Amino acid sequence: MSNIKRYHVNEEYAWSEMVEAGDFVFLNFCVGNVGQSVEAQVHEALDEMERRLKEIGLTLESVVKVDVLLRDPWNIPVMEKVFKERFSGKYPARKTIQTDFAHIGGPEGLHVQMDAIAYKSE
Repeated sequence: MSNIKRYHVNEEYAWSEMVEAGDFVFLNFCVGNVGQSVEAQVHEALDEMERRLKEIGLTLESVVKVDVLLRDPWNIPVMEKVFKERFSGKYPARKTIQTDFAHIGGPEGLHVQMDAIAYKSE
């Protein structure tokens, strides 16, 4: 298990932002622009994902699976529009889940969160 690397470990809540295990990288809690439009939140969540991946030499093109959590499923077309812009036809497998968020922003705050798996070939 020595080849497992954990990045940005949160000791208070017992999780890591990113875990590299062999050829796979697992990312969670990609969020941003809380309180802004859903489109702005999707863009910033992907920006956050991109920043983390860049730390280990990867890009969004390396992402093979994304779980998108949305407060309102009627915003799926907004999210899909942004994915078309950002992934340029090289789309990851995706699951979209409706959920309420227990977040400091309240009902008008957080609308989008993403978790992802990326592939890192040596």
